[in-house]
Amino acid sequence: MTMHAFMSATTPTPAPPPPRFRAHTRWFGPTCGGSVRRESMESTTEPESILAMFQEYSEFPTPLSVALSSDTPHSHGERSITLCTEWSQKGIGTRPGSSLRFQKQYNLVCGERTVIRTLLPGPCNQLLGELLTRESPSGTLKAVVREQTREGVTHQFLEIWSKHRMMKNIDLTSLNKHGKVYDDAQFGCLAWSPCEGKVLYAAEMKQGKVGSSSVLEETRAARDDAKAGPSGEEVTGWKGHCNVYQDDWGEGLASKSTPVLCVADISKGTVLLQQGIPPQVSPGQALWAPGGDGVLFVGWWHEPFRLGLKFCSNRRSALFHVDLEGNCELLSSDSNAVSSPRLSPDGRYIVYLQGQVFGPHKQCLSLHVYDWMRKKVTLLVDVVNRPIEGEFAGLYEALPEHCWSSDSQRVVFSSPRRNWKELFVVDRFTRRVTRLVDNEEFGCWKLLAIEQDLMVVCCSGLNCPPCLRVGFLPPPGGEAGVIWTSLEEPHQIHMLDWRVLDVTPTVQEENTEYSGLDFGALLLKPRGTRGGSKIPLAVFAHGGPHSQFCAEWNVFSAALARVGFAVLMVNYRGSTGFGQDSILSLIGNVGSQDVKDMQRAVMTALQSDATLDPKRVAVIGGSHGGFLACHLIGQYPDFYRACVARNPVINAATLLGTSDIVDWRYSVLGLQYSYDRLPSPDDLTLMLQSSPIVHASQIRSPVLLMLGGKDKRVCPHQGLELYRALKSRGSPVRLLWYSEDGHTLSRADTQADCFLNTALWFLQHLDLH
Repeated sequence: MTMHAFMSATTPTPAPPPPRFRAHTRWFGPTCGGSVRRESMESTTEPESILAMFQEYSEFPTPLSVALSSDTPHSHGERSITLCTEWSQKGIGTRPGSSLRFQKQYNLVCGERTVIRTLLPGPCNQLLGELLTRESPSGTLKAVVREQTREGVTHQFLEIWSKHRMMKNIDLTSLNKHGKVYDDAQFGCLAWSPCEGKVLYAAEMKQGKVGSSSVLEETRAARDDAKAGPSGEEVTGWKGHCNVYQDDWGEGLASKSTPVLCVADISKGTVLLQQGIPPQVSPGQALWAPGGDGVLFVGWWHEPFRLGLKFCSNRRSALFHVDLEGNCELLSSDSNAVSSPRLSPDGRYIVYLQGQVFGPHKQCLSLHVYDWMRKKVTLLVDVVNRPIEGEFAGLYEALPEHCWSSDSQRVVFSSPRRNWKELFVVDRFTRRVTRLVDNEEFGCWKLLAIEQDLMVVCCSGLNCPPCLRVGFLPPPGGEAGVIWTSLEEPHQIHMLDWRVLDVTPTVQEENTEYSGLDFGALLLKPRGTRGGSKIPLAVFAHGGPHSQFCAEWNVFSAALARVGFAVLMVNYRGSTGFGQDSILSLIGNVGSQDVKDMQRAVMTALQSDATLDPKRVAVIGGSHGGFLACHLIGQYPDFYRACVARNPVINAATLLGTSDIVDWRYSVLGLQYSYDRLPSPDDLTLMLQSSPIVHASQIRSPVLLMLGGKDKRVCPHQGLELYRALKSRGSPVRLLWYSEDGHTLSRADTQADCFLNTALWFLQHLDLH
């Protein structure tokens, strides 16, 4: 792959790569067991070698899901358990922009609550065209939604498989009951009825239909008015309701506007749309109600218009039940934000997450349980405002689909705690939250599923790609005694080392309303240097701002360290995993508190690690991280030698009318949002004053901008605004334009190109010889 063509014909031809730069390391064994990946002991600045490093690290697969496919009893109290896992991999044999998915099977020999031994896994099988898969409750059947293109026409099928053959193949496209099936995590679902005769899924409403009869009536009225014309004469060229604008659910969900729930009857080969869903909500995350008595689903309000939903847990939504006759009832509060309903094995309890509407788009959530028999909601886990040191810090992300213990008494989940992601269990009776892993062997423990008390966890670290571990959940009260078994030995990247930094703001940087808060950072660097030479530092700001860097495998950071940089990933105040007070402390203080936190973390790292080079510091970030990167080079113009910003927020005032999350542009400043709010001059002034564009005249660092042409969250014209401001002043700036990518720049080819250009930009402008 060659370097991406830079935008603008006036941009000078890129300089040749700087001379070869070697970061020599001593050989160290793995720090947490497992095999060592033997790599070259030196890094190079040649573009081909840089790209090869990134692709090598990208080829480590990531587990996506797991299903317990069989449980066969043996003699002497032993039994064999088969796990079917699904993985995603980039970098090998994939078409540009895509990644491949494959299946891998593991066989375990288990005792009552122990894994006695694991058998070698069989060969992997690539999954072609599979959008969704789900085994039936008995484990004898499997439903697959598959997409296939034949003679240029794409169809979607619902396949039903037994253990030995395909039993049914329903052409959903030919039935013409709905549009594309949803396979996203926001709305998507695939669920078997308890009788295993029906399958439930979500899809887009059939093309050509509109959301309500009133819209049809308005469209027909508009057609009649258009034909008549202002003075009675007929007007030609009216094209009907196909030209009427219909908003969607924003960034990452651009093809999703009006979801419908669909029920496929397996024996009849038919599909019916679920009736009775309130017209003001969009349904998703559906599952069968206890006993198959209707459907449970989350409904998101979409009136008066839709706001971006991806990465936003603050959208008004509720838990509903609709029976087979179309009678719908509300099970939760209708003034909060609800997600992740999960039914207990005994069919009596439904847990779900709940948060506030508007305000921080990602926040600390509470966990509630609905008793199906008593028709009562109980709070199970409350919001954690200020965590106790070393203790549970709150819930921040979706629950796995299978999260209940077999006795329906406990719920297992993963959640950030400061700079880590850890595994927890909460008891429904005592409401006590217990940590299941009390070690720092890995930085991230992410629960994929728990079935029949067997937990399957994805583990990783900043120098350790993802691997799987399994362990049985002990009886209540014995949670500290989990014995973990690796399904495969983890790969340790021996060239990389990392540590956690705890950072305390100075007295001048304290937030008087939320005093006493600290924050953290992760420092990843190549292990060892030649002749005491110092290591250049790349400072990484995460987006959100309410997200985090946890100590998990990060391809971009690992590859950048392999090139020869230390990488500082900062969890400034406002990051998740530090309690709700930390999140709220940033409201009204963006562009100030978060910028100071970034700089404080950098100074802390430089003062605590003499191997870092304070004269060669660069900064990188995307979205709000790009906002921070551009603030840093504007507010500290002599400190940073280079900057890379991906889809950055540059001018919040001009972004207001072009973002799919317009509410956040008010909320982040501490302003109350309502759908009918119009910006005042004071609002726009506040937005402008908090933006990097006001410091653009002070920027002297060379800036590389990377923009997604289809970004609906941060309009690419934000980056263009800075590009033009810098070009007009003769400041060194280049811009990469990825016309087919969105906000996350997540296409496989885009990621590789972004990394290559980032590494070359830093090497060139930090004068690394």
